[in-house]
Amino acid sequence: MEKSTCHLDLLPRFFILMLLLYSAFPTLIFGIRRNDAEFIVKRCKNTVQGRYLLSDSVGYVCNAITVDPSSRCCPEYGKQFSCQGCNLVSECCDTYEYCVSCCLNPQRTSEKLALNVKIAKPVTSANYASVFDFCAGRCRHNSANVVHENTYSSDFHHCFSLQSNSSGVTEFLSETRLTGISIVVGDLGESCNSVCKLKGQSCVSNKLAVLNKCEFLQKHMNCKAACIPSVGADQPAEVVEDAPQDLNPGACLYSQSESVLSCDGSHQYTKRLCPCA
Repeated sequence: MEKSTCHLDLLPRFFILMLLLYSAFPTLIFGIRRNDAEFIVKRCKNTVQGRYLLSDSVGYVCNAITVDPSSRCCPEYGKQFSCQGCNLVSECCDTYEYCVSCCLNPQRTSEKLALNVKIAKPVTSANYASVFDFCAGRCRHNSANVVHENTYSSDFHHCFSLQSNSSGVTEFLSETRLTGISIVVGDLGESCNSVCKLKGQSCVSNKLAVLNKCEFLQKHMNCKAACIPSVGADQPAEVVEDAPQDLNPGACLYSQSESVLSCDGSHQYTKRLCPCA
């Protein structure tokens, strides 16, 4: 009898202990019965520079006040990988956050190629660690968006397109980045803005760097006197054969400084190679 009474006395204490454990660690007790997948914590990177909007690494854009403070993710409503306000030919957008969102679409940006791109031009620079880092970096810093070093070339100045000088991707991108682009040879002394306007199109400034290569010049022009490096806003271009001898008549020219390339550039002795869309 004494042993039985002892066990009965312990029962209330056991239930009290269980109640205390439940009140202190309710999620731990119920967690045993739940699917482990429910406990995978979702985490996002996001753009933090926007005053009103931000884009997360999953591809959603949201108002900054609606982002989840714990996961840093946007609510998953609206369109994923939205390209709102983007020109899909030039791959440039008028809003930074939508540029990042559009860029994150796997159908637009190859992870393999993006991770081969260096953050800066020096060969010692590191590569981007993720597609999100690539998109966030490209949409913010892109020399193809700027002319004269301090002026945006258009309202669509957030661009994620890979340039032809990006390490490890040059040959592959040369053709694929010109999809939807009409390559047009201008008349003597014409700017690309004029050349494209005559076709009812516009010059796509960030594609000039793609065309700024001998392989395109030799494919679309005569280049009788070889293809040589130069520097000029009118390039890539071909010098006409009756030009003065010091201008290398008959030669094709590509610019060693891509930052000077401009849709407005022209020269009285050259014919330009222009990207129109």
